[in-house]
Amino acid sequence: MKALIAAAILGLGLASAATAAEIAAQAAGAPAMDSIRQAAAADKRGLVEKNMDLSPEEAKRFWPLYDEYQRDLDKVVQRQNRVVLDYVKSESSMNDAVAKRLARELLAADAEEQKLRERTLRKMLGALPARKAVRYLQIENKLRTFYRYDIAERIPLVK
Repeated sequence: MKALIAAAILGLGLASAATAAEIAAQAAGAPAMDSIRQAAAADKRGLVEKNMDLSPEEAKRFWPLYDEYQRDLDKVVQRQNRVVLDYVKSESSMNDAVAKRLARELLAADAEEQKLRERTLRKMLGALPARKAVRYLQIENKLRTFYRYDIAERIPLVK
């Protein structure tokens, strides 16, 4: 239970998944967010690998869980994207009924993502030392935060 509480606190983004070079760049005022975003877009698996520091034995246990999480996350992201597309299609004719339906669908997809993170953390805690399991959660949280920011920045508020 203590490990789950610590993971939840750390998963909120209190610590960074950035490398030491990215942290130094951020401290110097360079756009570290852009470099992380670009690295994730180019090779997310490579970015995770670079930041996880796994032993060969840990890697054997980690990568199948990572792949499973990515497959399941892709389904959730597709569901979330459908809601965003529905919003964009309905924006000019938005009414209260459509707004409520879209909100319910998005909240359900977000709840599904949260359950997936919780399941994945339990599996990671069974396969890796707690610090590394939490580190992975932080990396995913940071990347999902970038993704959500990019979407939020482009979608106007409901009128």
